[in-house]
Amino acid sequence: MSSDTKANAGTLAQQYGGNSRSGWVGRLPISWLPYVQLARLSPPAGLFLIYFPHLFGVLHAAIVQRTEISQVVQSALLMLGGSFFVSNSIHIWNDLIDAPLDAKVERTRNRPIPRKAISPEAAFVFTVTQAIGAAVFLPLMTGNTMRNILYAVPSILGWTYYPWAKVHTNVPQLVLGFCLAWGIPMGSLAVGRETIGFGEGGFTLGIEPATLCLILANTLWTMIYDTIYAHQDLKDDIKAGIKSLAVLYRERTKTLLWQLLLLMVGLLAAVGWLSGMGLLFQAIAVGGPMVSLAVMIQRVELQRTESCWWWFGNGFWYAGGAMAVGLGAEYLRIMTTTGH
Repeated sequence: MSSDTKANAGTLAQQYGGNSRSGWVGRLPISWLPYVQLARLSPPAGLFLIYFPHLFGVLHAAIVQRTEISQVVQSALLMLGGSFFVSNSIHIWNDLIDAPLDAKVERTRNRPIPRKAISPEAAFVFTVTQAIGAAVFLPLMTGNTMRNILYAVPSILGWTYYPWAKVHTNVPQLVLGFCLAWGIPMGSLAVGRETIGFGEGGFTLGIEPATLCLILANTLWTMIYDTIYAHQDLKDDIKAGIKSLAVLYRERTKTLLWQLLLLMVGLLAAVGWLSGMGLLFQAIAVGGPMVSLAVMIQRVELQRTESCWWWFGNGFWYAGGAMAVGLGAEYLRIMTTTGH
């Protein structure tokens, strides 16, 4: 089935936070729909965009310190629960701040707040409850609770600022990429591996090199797929004064995407080398994203919103899945080899 055929399963106005009632959402009470749509629970892409980096952090830390599989599974599930509430809270917050801009864009004007299906006050209360739900998971992680909170501070600040990045800077995808990639040190922390330096003087800027490379690679990955996503609204964004890499580069976007992919692949290869991982990691976790993203960049038609939506909604699964499988396979290889 072609990408265009799959994209036509729903109108652009219904995609990602619109007014879609397809699938399981259609079985819910009408009064619930704005809240489900606001939290981006259908489709679940938003949740896994949040969860993938947390999972990468768990698996990478487990490889480095030879963590027992029971703790790996427990930590991965803990991060999934936390990611659920983080995803809900940041999507609601984003829509709350973006509502005036969303009303000016054809694809987003049908979201719950612009169409007045939910009030800004109710949305604010909803995002606070979800943020509290996310915070509950911090004491459940290993180690000192205050340390866990300090680890989360960069992400909290980044997510709080992100809605304004689309007005203040031409590179909101970089801000988004950092926020998402910060799940990596959080995932590492969940299995007891500290990758950020804390000294007697408090917070320091020291980040373990392999983890830093993984954070940067994930940031670039986000910049690639979110720039494609942003091309859906290019004309409306230009009129509304919304900034993005899509607006900045326009017809030169694919050149940028190829450059970002080249840097991303180099950083992923560096992660394997710095962490002492073998060919299995390089073949799957490096080669998989390289091939899948190259195909996406080559085949996406940036002038066609349907094509951009399909490749965003499906393409990130291939790259994220390959990284997760590569890390998981390397972990199993090492644990089997060492007799754990």
